Amino acid sequence: MEDMDTVQLIQQTGGLDKLLQLAETSTLPEVQMNAAKAITNTAQSNENRKILHEQEVEKTLVTLLRVAHDGLRTAACQAIAIMCENLASKDEFRKLAGIQPIVQLLNSENAEVKKAAALALSNLTNANHLNANAVIEAEGTEALVQLLTDQMVGAVAYAADVLTNMCTQEALRSSILAQGAMQALTEALCSTDSLVLSKVVLAVAALACDSDARTELRNVGGLVPLVKLLNSKNDEVRRNACWAVLVCASDEPTTIEMCRLGALNILQEIHLSTSRKNNFSEAALQRLFDSNLSIKYSFTGCLSSSNKITDGFYDYGKVKPDHKMITLEELYKQKVNQHRPVVFLNAKPPEPALTELPPVENKSPDSPGGRSPTPSKNSNKDKTPSKGKSKGKKEEEKTKEEEEIKIPQEVIVEKKQWLLPYDPIFHSLITNVTKSVLPLPNTKEQVVALAVFVAEKMGGPVERDRLHEFFWELHVSELKFQLQSNVIPIGQIKKGTFYHRALLFKALADRIGINCSLVRGEYNRAWNEVLLADEVPKAPGKLFPPKAYAVDLMHSPGHLMKKNSPEAIQYQCI
Repeated sequence: MEDMDTVQLIQQTGGLDKLLQLAETSTLPEVQMNAAKAITNTAQSNENRKILHEQEVEKTLVTLLRVAHDGLRTAACQAIAIMCENLASKDEFRKLAGIQPIVQLLNSENAEVKKAAALALSNLTNANHLNANAVIEAEGTEALVQLLTDQMVGAVAYAADVLTNMCTQEALRSSILAQGAMQALTEALCSTDSLVLSKVVLAVAALACDSDARTELRNVGGLVPLVKLLNSKNDEVRRNACWAVLVCASDEPTTIEMCRLGALNILQEIHLSTSRKNNFSEAALQRLFDSNLSIKYSFTGCLSSSNKITDGFYDYGKVKPDHKMITLEELYKQKVNQHRPVVFLNAKPPEPALTELPPVENKSPDSPGGRSPTPSKNSNKDKTPSKGKSKGKKEEEKTKEEEEIKIPQEVIVEKKQWLLPYDPIFHSLITNVTKSVLPLPNTKEQVVALAVFVAEKMGGPVERDRLHEFFWELHVSELKFQLQSNVIPIGQIKKGTFYHRALLFKALADRIGINCSLVRGEYNRAWNEVLLADEVPKAPGKLFPPKAYAVDLMHSPGHLMKKNSPEAIQYQCI
């Protein structure tokens, strides 16, 4: 039956038609089951599937689904799954209302039936939106989600596959999420089976396209097993996990949590391995870098013009690929050491401090000033409550007072949270360049003016042969001693070298809309590159691409050097 010539001969002699009739009309489930298995064997090739489709095999298989026999139903679902390789058959099963009985089989008590039904739905919904909608209409979402926690490995994998196919439609993702799919997927991420993990991770990635799904993934603890799978020894599982991390890194909270769990370090290890590295791991690593520019600059030494520096950015210095970065808060709380200080930026003014509440003892809701009035003798005479009532009332008032006293205590705990120190000088620099540089008529004038401004704030121009007399290290060391911190706000630096000036230029340029990159060199060198177009076109009516220039911030502030020119290379090297 697997040979095409044999199948054609059987069809020409009417044997194939008799086989399908026997499958439909027989009263013996075993005979029908064998007929379904024969169809499965026959449908292994594309040519045979076309012949079976011409014989309307879909109608026969849908009829067999309704027979109350587990072995027959399993065989019918397997035949449907293989017939779905034929696109016309996929649509025909839907038109014959064959999807609903398959969905109902997901609730079968027989494990093999559930597995076969999930396999059939997986193939039916693959690249077929109408069939995916039919699964929703048949109320199959809940059954698929429940199947994710099943003991049958194959059933879990195929159920995850169906959900992945359905998640390609935005309208269906919300209904899948509402059934608790993310919680079930998180549990399945702890499986030890490679097939299950591969399929489940893809389902997580498909569902995590929406921000609500990513939020739920964080809340149910799904990021923990997901990040661990980046270390999987199975290539497919690791590749799919990288893809899921890439998708999940679409918002800042999820990205920060994944970095905290070690995703960045793992991806960097993968990046250094020729056998484990893949396209998805590279893309995921880049996405995590772009979401945390401080880490990106330390590891890669480059920020592009699209990487905009914001408050909270800090220059930790160049680090090795296997180095584990620590947060700015941890750096700030360290004791002063001999290492190079960390420079940070923060122009965001602190929020108004929470004021302490007035004393709440003896408060009464009836008193206008918040204090209970002193009872007079006459009032004591007017009221003669019993001792039991008086005692109960006093206990009730005492309980209220204790509850009221707890309020300011909670506020005080909230105030202890660490906040990044505000840099008012950097804030004033932003204000100044917004007023003086931003109004200039073209980008070139803005770049030159900003370069001069930065140089003036960082100690002025320094001749190349007198760099050794520019004692910026002493100045920075004094700042560390004055602040008693390894972390220094950039606004405090009055004598800055190449990397201080380049960082300040990039930070200010990003605030006023000048596109520029920041590149770290060796031996405290760093520079900025800008793209500038010719002011007067060389040929009328023709536009030429802009040229890249390195900006001199040290020797002749505002001088623009063509990228890779001898003077630019000399500026970037010792």
